[in-house]
Amino acid sequence: MTGTSTTTGQVPIPIRVFGGPTALLEYGGLRFLTDPTFDAPGDYHVPGGHLTKTAPSSTATAGLGRIDVVLLSHDEHPDNLDDSGRALLADVPLTLTTPGGGRRLGAGARGLADWESIELARPGGGTITVTGVPAGHGPGAREEVEPITGQVVGFVLTGEGLPVVYISGDNASLRLVKKIAEQFGPVDTAILFAGAPRLPVLFNGALIVLDSAQTADAAQILGARRVVPVHYDSWAHFTEGHDELVAAFADAGLLDRLDFCDRA
Repeated sequence: MTGTSTTTGQVPIPIRVFGGPTALLEYGGLRFLTDPTFDAPGDYHVPGGHLTKTAPSSTATAGLGRIDVVLLSHDEHPDNLDDSGRALLADVPLTLTTPGGGRRLGAGARGLADWESIELARPGGGTITVTGVPAGHGPGAREEVEPITGQVVGFVLTGEGLPVVYISGDNASLRLVKKIAEQFGPVDTAILFAGAPRLPVLFNGALIVLDSAQTADAAQILGARRVVPVHYDSWAHFTEGHDELVAAFADAGLLDRLDFCDRA
């Protein structure tokens, strides 16, 4: 697949995926990068243990070209923001993230609360609206999950004559997906974080991000015309990958909407 969507208003949305949660999309003349992770495979410390990266990114930061905005779902876990990603932020004009992340990351970073929007100028005129949308990084209510796994934010991109794009971030809640669909659906392109990650030390091994079947459910809820999955490979705690996603979307009758893009 080419990584170019069918779109509303004949506006193409090129997307390149690099492994883990990291993807580059061009939208309205701006270039957005999700959760930058470019460090080498190995063990990375987290409270209570470590996460193991099993495969490198398919590109280096030097090969990305211009990045206008980083869409960072959260800054507290190395499988969403690693050392190379943090270094990259210094060269990017704007990083949008959680309210807590905006305070921690300092200059160039801005936190978005639930449903808070920011207007970005498009080259040649017009604006893009980026809206922060809720995400829950684990089972149960956010007030129970966030003290353990931290705040997470998703994003919706909209603009006059442009398709609607949703980036889920590390979200495990279909209930929150329904709220987002009520506000913005149907969605043209959904970049959905998947992989069914589980850690024995968290929530008794329950899912902390959508599994493959739930990713297909999210696509149905959103009315998504195209789904680009990320966050399903390159880390040992991701328990479902490419094949499970294909099977789940086939079972749901949505296989024609699934686009893995060509890893660049």
